[in-house]
Amino acid sequence: MADQGELFPMPAGSEPPAPLATRLRPKTFDQLVGQGEVVDVLRRLTRSGNLPSIILWGPPGSGKTTLAGLLSTETNARMVAMSAVTAGVADLRKVVAEARVHRRAGLRTVLFIDEIHRFNKAQQDAILPHVEDGTVTLIGATTENPSFEVISPLLSRSRVFRLEQLNRDELRHVVERGREELRATIEEGAMDALLEVARGDARIALNGLEAAAALAGEGPVTLEHVERAMQQRHLLYDRAGDQHYDIVSALIKSVRGSDPDAAVYWMARMLEAGEDVMFVARRLVILAAEDIGLADPQALPVAVAAQQAAHFVGMPEAVLPLTEAALYLALAPKSNSALTSYGAARELIQETGNEPVPLHLRNAPTGLMKSMGYGRGYQYAHDFEGGVANQAHMPEKLKGRKVYTPNPRDRKQGK
Repeated sequence: MADQGELFPMPAGSEPPAPLATRLRPKTFDQLVGQGEVVDVLRRLTRSGNLPSIILWGPPGSGKTTLAGLLSTETNARMVAMSAVTAGVADLRKVVAEARVHRRAGLRTVLFIDEIHRFNKAQQDAILPHVEDGTVTLIGATTENPSFEVISPLLSRSRVFRLEQLNRDELRHVVERGREELRATIEEGAMDALLEVARGDARIALNGLEAAAALAGEGPVTLEHVERAMQQRHLLYDRAGDQHYDIVSALIKSVRGSDPDAAVYWMARMLEAGEDVMFVARRLVILAAEDIGLADPQALPVAVAAQQAAHFVGMPEAVLPLTEAALYLALAPKSNSALTSYGAARELIQETGNEPVPLHLRNAPTGLMKSMGYGRGYQYAHDFEGGVANQAHMPEKLKGRKVYTPNPRDRKQGK
């Protein structure tokens, strides 16, 4: 009798096949595509039998989950996988309790945490003692820089491996394997579009190929099938090529030129083509300081807040704070005094070298330094009218030299 909980029970043996990306997941190191140097090191670690805790840092579809599974298999370990998006401290405690039982039986437990950067400090602290005492071997996967997203004690007890996006040839090899598995043919234009839209992500490429092949039926996969499968028009944009630099340049110059329409258009071109959200956010932060600066000091906080919001919410909602910031920056008055002032200071340093700090500005934490005149004659600015002391702050040989040239649009502090 069928399970009463199933409204439409499936006949025995009729379960749908696993997704293509799952069916083609490598089962040995030899089947892996890309990540050559990292794989060589990990292979040696598994052969030594001494698998340390590991953080795998790389873009989506670069093989982090696959490597975690291989490391567990090759070291005869039991792997428990959890997602930092849905798991909590209670889940961790349950895994640790089970790991202790298995450890007494001589079986190692590998705890694989996907998107470990989503764990907060308390959650990461909860893992730490069990990594330290060897109850679990941690393998964390993250798309974010672990230097900023993983707590220092946990990071210091782990080896970090940086994975790279698959290059075009490597991704083509993966797609060819998928094509053979599906017994499909694919036109060259469709292949090019699939590779470009996938952006080095093997999972996206294989999912796209499978959907496009389903649309094609018995015929060859065409560009139209790929575009329909990926649900977006093929965009000419290469993160490492001329299009990348051209469009970034267009975004920067549109904001600088106070054109909000073009600013949002070029930013959307980047994001819709799969550009790293944080790359776009960083450009806006730089623009806020470089091109708006003191003409509107609020521009930099707006850009930084947009970066933090985009990081917090992720795509696709991240486009909203980024668009707000792009519009604000494009509409703001412009001043490049931060850029020109630093450039002038750098030129002055190159011209004059390392001029000594005036004695009255030097710190004097010891009696010896005081006896040598350090700090003598220093005037505390707050003791003077207007909070300004009439004393030199530049090196002796540079008195009167200027690096800041006021822009007429610069706002004075508090105005």
